[in-house]
Amino acid sequence: MESTVQYYRVDRRQIGFLKFILEACDGIVTMSTVDAGLGLISLKIPPGCEGEVTGIMKDLQKDIFMEPFDFRSCCPNI
Repeated sequence: MESTVQYYRVDRRQIGFLKFILEACDGIVTMSTVDAGLGLISLKIPPGCEGEVTGIMKDLQKDIFMEPFDFRSCCPNI
C-alpha cells in the first residue's frame, strides 16, 4: 500500500506550529513545506491513518486558516 499525499494552503505564519503539532503525532503523518511564501504544505499519510489525520486537521482548522489545495490542477508539470 502506498501513502496518501494531501496538500493544504495554510497561514504561512503557522507552518512551524503545524509541523510541531503534526510531528508530535508520532508516525501518522509527515509534513513538508512546498512553498513557505504561499503557505503550501504537503502531508504524507501512511495507509490506515487517513481518518486520524483528517480529524486532527479539522480540529486545527478551528484556530488556524487552512484549506485543501489541489496541487495537481494548479501545477500539473510538477
